[in-house]
Amino acid sequence: MVNSQKDYISVTVLFIVNLLNYVDRYTVAGVLTQVQTYYNISDSLGGLIQTVFLISFMVFSPVCGYLGDRFNRKWIMIIGVGIWLGAVLGSSFVPANHFWLFLVLRSFVGIGEASYSNVAPSLISDMFNGQKRSTVFMIFYFAIPVGSGLGFIVGSNVATLTGHWQWGIRVSAIAGFIVTIALVLFTYEPERGAADRANGDSKDTVITTNTTYLEDLVILLKTPTLIACTWGYTALVFVSGTLSWWEPTVIQHLTAWHQGLNDTKELAPTDKDRVALYFGALTTAGGLIGVIFGSMLSKWIVTGWGPFKRIQTERAPPLVSGGGALIAAPLLLIGMIFGEKSLVLLYIMIFFGLTFLCFNWGLNIDMLTTVIHPNRRSTAFSYFVLVSHLFGDASGPYLIGLISDLIRHGSTLPKDQYHSLVTATYCCVVLLLISAGLYFVSSLTLLNDRRKFRMEMGLDDMQSKPIRTSTDSLERIGSNEDIASSRL
Repeated sequence: MVNSQKDYISVTVLFIVNLLNYVDRYTVAGVLTQVQTYYNISDSLGGLIQTVFLISFMVFSPVCGYLGDRFNRKWIMIIGVGIWLGAVLGSSFVPANHFWLFLVLRSFVGIGEASYSNVAPSLISDMFNGQKRSTVFMIFYFAIPVGSGLGFIVGSNVATLTGHWQWGIRVSAIAGFIVTIALVLFTYEPERGAADRANGDSKDTVITTNTTYLEDLVILLKTPTLIACTWGYTALVFVSGTLSWWEPTVIQHLTAWHQGLNDTKELAPTDKDRVALYFGALTTAGGLIGVIFGSMLSKWIVTGWGPFKRIQTERAPPLVSGGGALIAAPLLLIGMIFGEKSLVLLYIMIFFGLTFLCFNWGLNIDMLTTVIHPNRRSTAFSYFVLVSHLFGDASGPYLIGLISDLIRHGSTLPKDQYHSLVTATYCCVVLLLISAGLYFVSSLTLLNDRRKFRMEMGLDDMQSKPIRTSTDSLERIGSNEDIASSRL
């Protein structure tokens, strides 16, 4: 499939919107201690800020998925992004005695973001196929670590420069209005399934379906790779969302404790900015390395490149995702146990833990596009988002904050605040192990689900032709491994 210039322009704009999406999510985390002081709220209420945003994000994800499979996806995104930016800007003007209104507006942010996050991957899968699709998804999901890291840095530093934390979250809305114009002018609506039809070497491929929404859901529930991958990702998102939200605050408490302060509120603004800068830089660097290396490692194993020839397998995407989670678990545990003795060690463990944890970011959606019909992708992605956020980073920050409040019994000493938050996050290690196990389960079902997908798409004889999946263009259904997987 030869891609046109407008494909690359469109995906560039989509990447920028996705980047801004994650910048906005974590600007509040970069100024969280200031927000808590301004509204005079506890850790549990501080975690609730992220929770209400994600609840609305989850609730509206299936709605946007349903609309995305049936109506113009470009305009669904534009309307949603407009709601998102208006809510962000409005939340920055809420007075100190109306914290409830701040929560309401942050929940509206989730409505807007749901429209974009669920529809954009479907657009990309209809623009690109084969190895190009894998590469584009890898770049597209760079926005997660880069945007998250920039969110901490931008939020904290803009707040310091202006003297008001509100400008720390307001800046993303201002940039967003410019990006919205680009979304209107430079993106387009591709034909559904066009990339997969070009990929199937069949001129007569029929990609439309006559199934109802309920029938689509039943079919998705009978796709074990989707189910296992969704729950594996959910456990991992609980960890990444919780750490991204609370870790800068944890480090601020540790810094205040080491300085002998009686309250973290006494920490100098320069020290808070340094924490945001270091954590943001580590998140960005670790995430970039993790996404790139995870995607490349998967490709090398699939193709049997160089030293990976002996372990060549088409099951590489879920195996690499699970392996990353498995390695991240002990690294984070070391940071939790020994971090109080050395801030440098804590930073090192965070960096390597995030690197391995991010192996899956460029692989999840790319892998699922090879087992889900184009007319069901927005719906599938919406429930993927719903489940992963409902039981992941929507509940995680609030639950960890609540447990932290219960452990420290009202103490405001930095030492007690540090220990209570760290103790509350020990569950993240167990969840990473669960995530790894579920990804390994999905590796057992992946090839059989791909075969079902190609049969439904009406593509050419799979037993005799090489197929071009989005993981690699050299896979063959007729391989011994494929035949074995069909017996599972």
